[in-house]
Amino acid sequence: MPRIPAHVDPRLLRAFLVVAEELHFTRAAARLYVAQQALSRDVRRLERELGAELFLRTTRQVTLTPDGERLLPYARRVLAAQDELLAAFRQARPLLVDLNSPGLVTGRRVLHRARELAPEQELMARYESGLAWAAGELLAGRLDVSFGRFAGLEPVLRAGLDHQLVRYEPMAVVLPEDHRLASLDAVPVDALAGESVYAGAGNPRTPEWTDLARRLFEGRDIEVAAPAPMAVGEEEFERVMAKMRNPILAVVDFPAMPRTVVRPLVDPVPLSAVSLVWRKGLVHPGIDALRRAAVEIGTSEGWLSRPVNGWIPAIDVDMLKRGK
Repeated sequence: MPRIPAHVDPRLLRAFLVVAEELHFTRAAARLYVAQQALSRDVRRLERELGAELFLRTTRQVTLTPDGERLLPYARRVLAAQDELLAAFRQARPLLVDLNSPGLVTGRRVLHRARELAPEQELMARYESGLAWAAGELLAGRLDVSFGRFAGLEPVLRAGLDHQLVRYEPMAVVLPEDHRLASLDAVPVDALAGESVYAGAGNPRTPEWTDLARRLFEGRDIEVAAPAPMAVGEEEFERVMAKMRNPILAVVDFPAMPRTVVRPLVDPVPLSAVSLVWRKGLVHPGIDALRRAAVEIGTSEGWLSRPVNGWIPAIDVDMLKRGK
């Protein structure tokens, strides 16, 4: 007999309802602006929470089980009530969206597209520098959405947050223009052997980035550079870079700075798994627009396609597979 859960996420009920209406996961995913894998994961999660199988799946068709048929009218009523509630508050409060840093492209592009999809909503950009810091602000209700490496957060932070993978972002290195590797079009990771590479060590806002660097550099004779004062603003970044002269671990879309070059890393291609992150239970039409924008851009530009020689830490792979 199906067990009764303490709480059912309306998002999971909506995933169930659209699949029940389409009886086809691909068409349902397109309607919801999510990846088919994410939709299947949501349906499986609902089935686990209810302790009931809702669909019979074969290679040819999808049909509702008796428990699925029984859930269907309840799901419709719950979601109709939610839609009515959202319509009553359609002019929602501004949504505060952290883009980490003004120069980073992924979050900014998703935000710009979300504003086009939901022009009636006010989506306000913020710059908190790193997901670990932003996560505390999300949980405290002082921020609504951020972007970053979800697997790099402490479990106590992840427990209160939801996320959606947005992009496998290729990583790069920022070099002084006269560095020995600056003449290369792309820098093999092993070519950094013997270098101390700055990756935010000691910065309380970005420990998830430092952790990613340590995992990438392990066994390659590459050191994470010692902590340095956090440079705020382009002018300060230039000054600290000129003084320290360490290569800096970055992403391929990192903005160009005077007297530096940005070179993609290869052999392997290290990837930063960038997720859209928000507080569990937060309902806002702006979040729906951001999620749709992320899927739309990611699909058109292949953001969720990992290259054959791509690398991400095992912990990230496992977490993304489990959807947690």
